[in-house]
Amino acid sequence: MVILKGNIVDIQDHRIFKGEIHIADGKIKSIMEKDCEENHYFLPGFVDAHIHIESSMLVPSEFAKIAIKHGTVATVSDPHEIANVLGVKGVEFMIENGKKTPFKFNFGAPSCVPATPFESAGAIIDSDDIKHLLSHPDIKYLAEMMNYPGVIYNDAEVHKKIEWAKYFNKPVDGHAPGLRGDDLDKYISSGISTDHECFTYDEALEKLQKGMKVIIREGSAAKNFDALIDLLPEYYENMMFCSDDKHPDDLLLGHINQLAERSVAKGIDVFKVLQATCINPVKHYNLDVGLLQVGDAADCIVVEDLKLFKALQTYINGELVFDNGESKIEHVDFEILNNFNTKKKKVSDFRFESNKSSQSNQSNKSKIRIIECLDGELVTNEIIENSTIENGNLISNTETDILKMTVVNRYQNEKPSIAFIKNFGLKEGAIASSVGHDSHNIIAVGVSDEAICKAVNLLIENKGGICAISNSEEKVVPLPVAGIMSDQNAETIGKAYAELDKMAKDLGSKLHAPYMSLSFMALLVIPSLKLGDKGLFDGNSFQFTDLEVK
Repeated sequence: MVILKGNIVDIQDHRIFKGEIHIADGKIKSIMEKDCEENHYFLPGFVDAHIHIESSMLVPSEFAKIAIKHGTVATVSDPHEIANVLGVKGVEFMIENGKKTPFKFNFGAPSCVPATPFESAGAIIDSDDIKHLLSHPDIKYLAEMMNYPGVIYNDAEVHKKIEWAKYFNKPVDGHAPGLRGDDLDKYISSGISTDHECFTYDEALEKLQKGMKVIIREGSAAKNFDALIDLLPEYYENMMFCSDDKHPDDLLLGHINQLAERSVAKGIDVFKVLQATCINPVKHYNLDVGLLQVGDAADCIVVEDLKLFKALQTYINGELVFDNGESKIEHVDFEILNNFNTKKKKVSDFRFESNKSSQSNQSNKSKIRIIECLDGELVTNEIIENSTIENGNLISNTETDILKMTVVNRYQNEKPSIAFIKNFGLKEGAIASSVGHDSHNIIAVGVSDEAICKAVNLLIENKGGICAISNSEEKVVPLPVAGIMSDQNAETIGKAYAELDKMAKDLGSKLHAPYMSLSFMALLVIPSLKLGDKGLFDGNSFQFTDLEVK
């Protein structure tokens, strides 16, 4: 019998009292009101309501070692990223690796692999695969349905996947940035119950009023907390928090605890905040996670206070997994899986011949479509500006911050696709990543074709990773697990990533998280303009578009 003493936070009854929690066989046997000297607070553990574990560049067992330090006991995890590389085999890898720890990973069946038919992924998960996955007790839900046009316009395969979720009585996660009005009504009526992609107050309000659960996202790249948090006081029973994508250096600093702290600092009632961070995900997804009630699994955390939420201890199934700075989850061995088959590229592969003949940079210009990257957002703008042409080749212009970018198919040897992007700010060199949502092809931005080629080939040599190239230096963080995750621990990968992030900023980038932003510039399902391995893509009309404006 384990006896815990202190201030017990009863979220559901909105009260705090001195008492004891008695734990035996992993369960809470009793909770008694009783005076004691201890002044710390007992809460249910935090739950991240939507995250891609792969974005941390850590395998689940290494992610767990860090998350528990911040009071997180469970995640609702979409293994969509590894599924795009390795299919069902990748999903099974995540489940089995996660099971080697006490942490409560709750994986979904990835609904959109590939995310669209307009890009090359490493695998396909069809409705038969979805049926197989959803029949598995370890799969808790149908993960984010990004193909919202397929839902709205009655794509048969899309609706089969949703129907299988209904058959197995498992919730369906949404992904519909900017969707409003009648189209939203149709999306919701199909059975989709959540959205973590709201980026304006009005959009989130409409979705809440129409019965959706809105998940406030604050990750390493996409940050919607400030836009949405004022909805929480009224709609706290139907809102949750998530990080969606969390890079390793950010995870070392904090997790859902940071969002609880920021919410309380805004004056929001602590019980409403904790309802969203601890209770709502468990109830919505029917998770096997305790809520600090008699008979529940003993999943609870000890925090210093209800302002900063600094975790002192974390218990999962009654086991003390984190204690005063020390994670007690041990390293586990695992098999390294990958899918990386392209050949090294030549500088000429990144040449883009203009439709205009050119004798000088000034006299012959064409108008081109440019991806405008917005710091902290997954959405982009399409802007039209003059190109820079040299010997017929469209090239980067560091003065106007219009830089060449490329997406290179990593599953087979194909010609790279080319576009231009604004706001990356590089003044020399290039940065590249094989973390390129959703298909995880290689994506790179640079000031010259030579620098781009060098960065791309560095990743091909390593069969995945992130890198930076300057005029005098090159750095790479290898990601050998599916080309998107490290085989190292969080401290090692977090330090290496932070050094690479600094190098990208030393090269001129002003973005808060240049590599996270880079990884989303190939995410075709998010408007307005993105680049896939097959070409420049208009996310509003869901079709390819020309780089040069005719």
